[in-house]
Amino acid sequence: MKGTKLLVIDDEQDVLDFIMYNLSKEGYEVQTATNGEEGVAKAKEFDPDLILLDVMMPDLDGIEVCRQLREDASLNHTLIAFLTARGEDYTQIAALDHGGDDFIVKPIKPSVLKSRIKALLRRQNRVSDEETTILTLGDLRLDREKFKVKLKGKKIDLAKKEFLILELLMSSPGKVFSRQEIFRKVWSSEIIVGERTIDVHVRRIREKIGNNYIKTLKGIGYKIEYEAV
Repeated sequence: MKGTKLLVIDDEQDVLDFIMYNLSKEGYEVQTATNGEEGVAKAKEFDPDLILLDVMMPDLDGIEVCRQLREDASLNHTLIAFLTARGEDYTQIAALDHGGDDFIVKPIKPSVLKSRIKALLRRQNRVSDEETTILTLGDLRLDREKFKVKLKGKKIDLAKKEFLILELLMSSPGKVFSRQEIFRKVWSSEIIVGERTIDVHVRRIREKIGNNYIKTLKGIGYKIEYEAV
């Protein structure tokens, strides 16, 4: 991954040293920051492709750092993966709600860390949503311009919100979308809907395309992945 820039923000020096050592060996250009304020400044200067961001830091925690970074339009392309030693649902939900693309639970083996980073970067390197008219996953094909969905070549009729939810999920296979994020991007400011409404729409999509695409992460949200059966 020569030329790919990674920024690691963590207040524990041993964690920074561990990550920098392992990722530098892979050819990444790695910089580090030891606190949130330094991390925000360095991100704007360094313009990384991916930020590994610790959640629990003094003064400025990772959630607030992420919120500030997402307010900077110049960093819209940057992926943010949270590093956390905590597995509680609310931490993961907060991470996703504030613009995180993924979360990685510490401690993590070097081989697993490298694999997760490569998967995230593959997602980033896909053609942008605006340039992609046709989205495909397994036997599923979604045409944004014609507002059509086909499964194994057979047309699938979806209501407008069902189509928009499926389109959102298919735009980033493997990415976890929280219910709040789905609401913001699909319903916008039209009306206020509850989580139950989103769950019902997802259930209806599953009834039409099968159960081997959309996965539920309990207490968090949904992602789409293809599982051959």
